[in-house]
Amino acid sequence: MNDVGIVFALTAGVLSFFSPCVFPLLPAYITHLTGGKIEDSKLEVNQTKLYLRSIGFIIGFSIIFVALGASASLIGKLLLDYQDIIMQIAGLLIIILGLQMAGLLNFKFLMKEKRIHSERKIKNIFSSVVLGMAFASGWTPCVGLALSSILLLAGSSETLTQGIVLLSAYSLGMAIPFFIISIVISYSLKTMRKINKYLSKLAFINGMVMVMLGFLVLSGQMQKISAWLSAYSFFQL
Repeated sequence: MNDVGIVFALTAGVLSFFSPCVFPLLPAYITHLTGGKIEDSKLEVNQTKLYLRSIGFIIGFSIIFVALGASASLIGKLLLDYQDIIMQIAGLLIIILGLQMAGLLNFKFLMKEKRIHSERKIKNIFSSVVLGMAFASGWTPCVGLALSSILLLAGSSETLTQGIVLLSAYSLGMAIPFFIISIVISYSLKTMRKINKYLSKLAFINGMVMVMLGFLVLSGQMQKISAWLSAYSFFQL
């Protein structure tokens, strides 16, 4: 599952960042992180603070996501005797979450959200790590659906390491665009306005990616594809 799962987790992380629940809030997070302000269609921030505190924020949400992945994998490992059943249930749930994300289903209980707001002033990189952890602990509809799908995949993985790797890939998928866009919008908010126009389409794409992942897990094709890739890599050595 590792090779294919990592690609899906990385993709889900990138698309989660560009979800309507996260992306539009980026300027607010950046101003809160750095103490900057929006003026003349750009963020007035100290660039050193922006770099360091963005990294701290990324470390914070990565810690939570990876810990969740490890926990899901550990539970899955304890239920190893029921691995086939767990994978089928996980695949079905991932398909449902993907359809919900794409807007093709509308289960209201899946759209409940829990956001953690921090009124605490960010003074250093350690404070930004705490804010990142608070962000990851907040359960928004968009991130929650994608993250739940990857956690289900982690829970059906064979080893604890696989679950950690999957959620590390998911975190990296969110971290890369977060860092890049944070720097870009400190010079101009025009890029952000342009991307905002495509958020609904990106949410649909994210949902379809999850549906595809769900069908692969449900049908057992995920393991076969990984086995083929592993065999191919072996013969290339």
